[in-house]
Amino acid sequence: MLTPRHQALLMTLAGMTVGVVAFGTVVAVNGGNPFTAHDTPVGIVSPSPSSTPRHGDGLQADGLQYVVQNFGTDNDPVSAEVPAGWKSAQSGTRPKFLDPTGVWQIRFDTRGSKQSPDELVQLRVRSIDEKDLQVMSRDNGLLVYTYVDQTRGPRMGLSRWISLDGGRTSAVEITVGGRPQDEAGLRAVLQHAIDTLKVPVNPGDTRPN
Repeated sequence: MLTPRHQALLMTLAGMTVGVVAFGTVVAVNGGNPFTAHDTPVGIVSPSPSSTPRHGDGLQADGLQYVVQNFGTDNDPVSAEVPAGWKSAQSGTRPKFLDPTGVWQIRFDTRGSKQSPDELVQLRVRSIDEKDLQVMSRDNGLLVYTYVDQTRGPRMGLSRWISLDGGRTSAVEITVGGRPQDEAGLRAVLQHAIDTLKVPVNPGDTRPN
């Protein structure tokens, strides 16, 4: 028969054994490192280059890949590269591409104009009817502005008119849209579209005034 002292000693040894078994289970779940749960950040995943960046961080240019999109007409085909995953909302001479959530967009107008890029910038400024419109710059055929959309809140637009004859007329307009915190990414998307833009060498003289 065990004395009370012996019984207490056995209970202590049994408790230590259970503790060792439980500790061993935690180590196995964590791949053999009992400190993994503390040393490795949880829930932080870096997006792959083909994924759409998180909205709260603004549009990140280095998180985008691009694909060629063809539009225009059969007689005057045009193409440019736009971010992969942005879907076409309309085609033809005025195509528009939206990211899956509709926060960011890029659109083209390939109809051209007999007016210069600078003239079209001034016309666009006068035609924008948005709340709290702020024109940030309007130089060299590039218009940068912000406004407040009733549904989406603060917005930013960048419109660039491309000339093929030294600035006398305009061949293509490219506009990107997003939010003020997306400015750096929007500028990168716009510049990439400009750099990859392909238009007919001689589009003819069918452009509107």
